[in-house]
Amino acid sequence: MDYELEFRRFSERSILIEWPQEINEFILEDVLLFKKSILNLDIKSILQVNSAYNSLLIIYKCTIDNINDEILTLKACYLERKIVKKTRTKLFKIPVCYTKEFGLDLVEISEEKKLSIPEIIQLHSQPIYTVYFIGFLPGFLYLGGLDEQLHFPRKTSPRREVKKGAVAIGGAQTGIYPNASPGGWHIIGNSPVDLFMPNNDSPCFAKAGDSIEFVPISRDRYDAILHQVKQGDYNLESEVVDG
Repeated sequence: MDYELEFRRFSERSILIEWPQEINEFILEDVLLFKKSILNLDIKSILQVNSAYNSLLIIYKCTIDNINDEILTLKACYLERKIVKKTRTKLFKIPVCYTKEFGLDLVEISEEKKLSIPEIIQLHSQPIYTVYFIGFLPGFLYLGGLDEQLHFPRKTSPRREVKKGAVAIGGAQTGIYPNASPGGWHIIGNSPVDLFMPNNDSPCFAKAGDSIEFVPISRDRYDAILHQVKQGDYNLESEVVDG
């Protein structure tokens, strides 16, 4: 399917390409295919290509003198994207401890949604989530697929510090804080794994298009995994799902 895209200058050195303002996997697949098609062209003037839910930001090394020529090149590339082979994707299984000690907002969500805490855990851990993009913090995964019953507005007053590994809900999204930071999402658990390792060749284990499954674990299992992580002996479970 070819979408009606909007191409426009975003700054002196960038072009923004926008799809329909929806969050779905068909648009994500098209975004990522187009991104790969652009990268495969190896255009020397392009510095970086960043993807989001339904957009691409093309950043150039220098000021764009002729915006129309660049847009025509990108439009031609879009028409050729279907011949590009899809990138292999993986499903990662992330352990999460949903105890009240970690799930600071479980009771509030339970009361507001009229759901028991076991129901919240089941609804949160049942879906297979899609990684749409990585941002806000290095290694912060923006995930699609949260059950509508768990959609919950962000906090009006963000916390000054959210613990590393906090699993949280913000609006129609869920995610994991890769490091301690301020945050306004509602916290329902914690994962002991490292999501961002700056010294690795690939600092973030996942990429846009990959999938995430949350696996509930006990507090004892959480402590055991945390010990393995600190010793460098823990390997996140994953499997190839496409490619």
